[in-house]
Amino acid sequence: MPRKQPKIERETPNRVERLGFRLDEETKDLIERAAHLSRRKVSDFCVTALTDTARRTIAEHETLVLSDHDRAAFFDALVNPPEPSERLVRALAEHKRRVAS
Repeated sequence: MPRKQPKIERETPNRVERLGFRLDEETKDLIERAAHLSRRKVSDFCVTALTDTARRTIAEHETLVLSDHDRAAFFDALVNPPEPSERLVRALAEHKRRVAS
């Protein structure tokens, strides 16, 4: 007689928001097949895939990659900042005039 496997309780976030969209049949079949192969519900599979992609996209846009030349120019400007231009001096004076600190 086969033994019952204990059910593993997973903590799932309280899902109250909805996101709906339409798919063509081929895409839907592809997603359902992938979810089935990973032994997950389609909704769980989609949420995980979308979340992973969203995090990766945000990280790509929030990460600044500099070449060696750009990095050297940046640190040189930090260590040896240039004198402010006349335009910058005027802008700062105008800012101080308009904004009370």
